[in-house]
Amino acid sequence: MQNTSVRIWDLPTRLFHWVLAICVVALVVSAKMNAMDWHFRLGYATLALLLFRLVWGLMGGYWSRFARLFYTPSQIADHVSGRKDHSTGHSPLGALSVIALLAVLCLQVASGLASDDEISVSGPLTRFVSGEWVSTATWWHASIGQYLIYALVALHVFAIIVYALRGKKLVGPMITGDKLLPPETRSSRDSVATRLYALVLLACALGVAWWVSTLGSF
Repeated sequence: MQNTSVRIWDLPTRLFHWVLAICVVALVVSAKMNAMDWHFRLGYATLALLLFRLVWGLMGGYWSRFARLFYTPSQIADHVSGRKDHSTGHSPLGALSVIALLAVLCLQVASGLASDDEISVSGPLTRFVSGEWVSTATWWHASIGQYLIYALVALHVFAIIVYALRGKKLVGPMITGDKLLPPETRSSRDSVATRLYALVLLACALGVAWWVSTLGSF
């Protein structure tokens, strides 16, 4: 049976992906340029994006849900060996990459909120934790955390290149949302109603991020 265009990535997931990528790059640039005001603004924006994704991973389109990110060891082995294709949504290796990157980004944002450079800037959560925790968060944020992100992003880009060389395009579907697949493949909901719902969730996430940003001024 001939393959047909199937909606795999809903619009909220696609926008999250690209806006998060832009924020991560801008965070690195602002840190290297010591533009800390912008670094904090971008950090709060990233916090909002991650909060949105955590909820969207439970309620979003079928292939965007966290339930679709977990594979058994045998499924991972089948995919790596080429015995079976598990790439309708995220492949097993891609799913591991997504989980790792989201986890590290969450930890990086959290550590940034509790960091203090003891010169001019401090995160809004420093007043709520001990000096030892602040020191640990500052160390992690400025060293281990950022290098983990570099490594995971590099691995992500490398995987995209490898898959492209094997004839599997990953960037295109993350732009259009669609893949050519068997017509019986389950598609993701991506209606006006779900997009409006995602917009409400994002507004709530932005509200939480704004509230967190005000904690340091109390």
